[in-house]
Parts: sequence; C-alpha cells; structure tokens
Amino acid sequence: MSGFLKLFGGGGKGGKSPTPQEAIQKLRETEEMLAKKQDFLEKKIDHELMTAKKNGTKNKRAALQALKRKKRYEKQLAQIDGTLSTIEFQREALENANTNTEVLKNMGYAAKAMKAAHENMDIDKVDDLMADITEQQEVAQEISDVISRPIGFGEDYDEDELMAELEELEQEELDKNLLEIEGTEDLPSVPSTSLPSRPAKKKVEEDEDDMADLEAWAAN
Repeated sequence: MSGFLKLFGGGGKGGKSPTPQEAIQKLRETEEMLAKKQDFLEKKIDHELMTAKKNGTKNKRAALQALKRKKRYEKQLAQIDGTLSTIEFQREALENANTNTEVLKNMGYAAKAMKAAHENMDIDKVDDLMADITEQQEVAQEISDVISRPIGFGEDYDEDELMAELEELEQEELDKNLLEIEGTEDLPSVPSTSLPSRPAKKKVEEDEDDMADLEAWAAN
C-alpha cells in the first residue's frame, strides 16, 4: 500500500497535495509502465501457446501447465486493459481541470489588470470630459459654418428687389429687340387699284343673246 501511495505522491496526513501537472505526469508514467507490462504478457501468452502446441501430443502434462499459465497471463492482461482505461479517463479529467484552472487564473489576472486600469477613472469625470468634447465639437462646427458663409462686407441687399430690377431690364431688352426687327423688315404695300370684278352672270347672258341676234341678221 505504501508503494502505491508513493507512486501517486501520497504520504502522511500532513503531506502536500500534488499539483495537477504532477498528477498528470505520474499517470502518464503509470500508463507507460502498464503498456510495457502488456507487451511482456502478450509475449508470454504467445510463448505458452507455442509450448502447449509443441507438447500437445508428446507431453500432455506440460501442455496443460502451459495453457494454465496462458490463462493467468490473459487474465492479467485483461486487468491491465481495464486499469489503463481508468487511468486514461482520470488523466483526461485532470488535464481538463488543469486547463480550466489556467483559464480561470488568466481571466482573474485580466480582471485585476482591468480593475487597475479603471482605478484612476471617475465616471463623473468621464461624463464631464465627454460633455466638454461634445461642446468643443459644436463650437468647431459653428466656426466652420461662419467661415464658409459668404460675406458682403456689410452690404445687405433685398433679393426680391434685385429680382424685380433684373426682370425689368430683361423686358426693356426684349422691347428693344422687337423695335429693331420692325424697322429692318420691308412688308409688301397694299395695291392702290382695285382688282377687276367678276362679271355678273346676267350680263354675260345678255351679251350672248345679242351675238345670236347679230349672227341671225347676217345670215339673211
């Protein structure tokens, strides 16, 4: 029992508990030892099997003894397989616990660093600082607006009055152009004589009757 406790770092009641890293290392060493034991037992099983086959017909007693030893080795080998599975499970659990411990340790370290960074910060002072920054940004924007605004060096004009004057000038220019066009173009004059009127239908018929009477007189 003392050897078993020594293997895992156990000791008296006042003994120091091993660290997870130490326990993991011990379990790995145990796994390596049991793996070597497995190889040894497998070779012994093969040897006893060959001995049983060799003496099967010549020496049954020797063959039976070899088979018995083979069974014992196989039983030990099965026990070692179970032990290795248990140790592997325990080692993985310790590795996970060790990882979680390191993660928590680093998180605690980061939390302390953050606390130290915020130690000299006052939320009220931060609010005041942000208010000052906002105010200065507004002042800077107002200055930019004033600088970019067109200036007339004190001259202030009524836009409506200027537009009315512009429309008046445009109308005068339009009237001037119309007068120039009327003075340069020659339009055809109205004829002084009246156009011949179309003879009335009754007058034409009377002339035709006269001509008929004249032709009739000449024929006689």
